[in-house]
Amino acid sequence: MAVNELETLAAALGAALSAKGWQLATAESCTGGWVAQTVTAIAGSSQWFDRGFVTYSNAAKQDMLGVQAATLAEHGAVSEATVREMVAGALARSRADLALAISGIAGPTGGSAAKPVGTVWIAWGLRQGAQRAQRFHFDGDRAEVRRQSVLAALQGALALASGG
Repeated sequence: MAVNELETLAAALGAALSAKGWQLATAESCTGGWVAQTVTAIAGSSQWFDRGFVTYSNAAKQDMLGVQAATLAEHGAVSEATVREMVAGALARSRADLALAISGIAGPTGGSAAKPVGTVWIAWGLRQGAQRAQRFHFDGDRAEVRRQSVLAALQGALALASGG
């Protein structure tokens, strides 16, 4: 899927959010703001995109999103517990109705046997209710892992915004 196809998906997400009068916030680590860049490439996104947090370091996750030091120490930055705290923090620190959070190992280094390069956790949450998280393993180089992360994050947000 090319960048313009990511933007097509972002536009569909924007339409779904607009139909409900909702706004989106993003909390990104390994994607470095790529989801926010993709959604703000859509004309009119100011109506449905509230803000993005780029929290690459553990300190940023703590300072900007309220991720607990104990969570990072026990589970690591690339974990279900961390992305769930990231998405909760993004909702608490924004006006968004829906938030997503991404943390992963894009490579080419940094992986381990338990969390190889390509391991990515994504969480999505609604201000009023549902939250879910999913672990992915993406193949390819650093750019491809990051692109697939953006794609999965947008797809999951669209499903949640569409009631699925």
